Amino acid sequence: MTLARSRRLGGLVQSDIRAMTRECDRVGGVNLGQGVCDLPTPPLVRDAAIAAIQEGRSIYSYPEGIADLRHAIARKLERDNGITADPESEILVTSGSAGAYVAALHALLDPGDGILLMEPYYGYHLGTAKVAGLEPQFLTLAAPDYRLTADALRAACQDNTRAVVVCTPSNPSGRMFTREELEDLATVARERDLLVLTDEIYEQIRYDGREHVSPATVSDLADRTITIQGLSKTFSITGWRLGYCVGPADAVAAMTLVHDLFAICAPTPLQYGVAAGFASPPSFFEDMRAEYARKRDLICGTLERAGLAPIWPEGAYYVLADVSRLECATSKEAALLLLERTGVASVPGSAFHQSAEGERLVRFCYAKDMDVLTEGCRRLATL
Repeated sequence: MTLARSRRLGGLVQSDIRAMTRECDRVGGVNLGQGVCDLPTPPLVRDAAIAAIQEGRSIYSYPEGIADLRHAIARKLERDNGITADPESEILVTSGSAGAYVAALHALLDPGDGILLMEPYYGYHLGTAKVAGLEPQFLTLAAPDYRLTADALRAACQDNTRAVVVCTPSNPSGRMFTREELEDLATVARERDLLVLTDEIYEQIRYDGREHVSPATVSDLADRTITIQGLSKTFSITGWRLGYCVGPADAVAAMTLVHDLFAICAPTPLQYGVAAGFASPPSFFEDMRAEYARKRDLICGTLERAGLAPIWPEGAYYVLADVSRLECATSKEAALLLLERTGVASVPGSAFHQSAEGERLVRFCYAKDMDVLTEGCRRLATL
């Protein structure tokens, strides 16, 4: 018997995000590619997780997560997002925000359904949809504004389009959708009866006083929206794999069933750690935003001086930069050339685009210790 890949994996390869990390490790470079967020975990979160381990809280939790965490999430959603949710029936704790996305795809959509991604998109949103047997469809948003309009959204929908993915703040562009743009989304979602899947994991990382607007709070979107959020970025715990989602009770019940089948539950002692993290004072988030703003300004200023024009992000901790001056045939070639010349790893823009638009871009991540980022910028300046 010859073991062959599933047809669902046809054309899929490991992301260039991980490939560039391997290339960076090979040459001992500075990794500004993958968003590993190698910053210290807040002591409040770290110590609560350690205490849970020491107290033996290591058995399965309920598939939907521990009650303390779900109630903490409900209070946070009410306070920060304007979303009212029943912690007993409308909140699900998952194995990372990716786990929530997987659960939504398998619980709420069927193979052959169309799912609309806005380009530039997060590559895992695309790959996961393909593995679920969905038909990816694309709406290319034009740089540098990446503005969403109702007309463009209507034109991108096809007869079988059942869902649309909204990433705000965006990975990789850092774009944050305004309330007016989300009103346009609501109009088309109502016309086409679309499921709306949001990725809001970077909601706390935003700049210049911008407001994060959760799509579920706009117009009548709440009844058709699964709001997906995470804890990896806010608390610098990307390896803990903890996220959560909120939505209508029937949808969350179906997603809980899928999450139970795929993951059983999110890591129990770590759930206690992040539950404590929700008690962090407002100053924690304010200080985090101020620190990321300094890092954004440093790398974007460096890229401008190096002739790699950045698209200044409004949120998240990534920046897309134009590498046209390097005169490479592809963005992957440009990323490898940058690594060779400067010892700094980025991610090819083609990892976030189906169209040729991505071939002139690379993405840098600045969720790094300031000393590491400063060294990376020093190297980029030698270009």
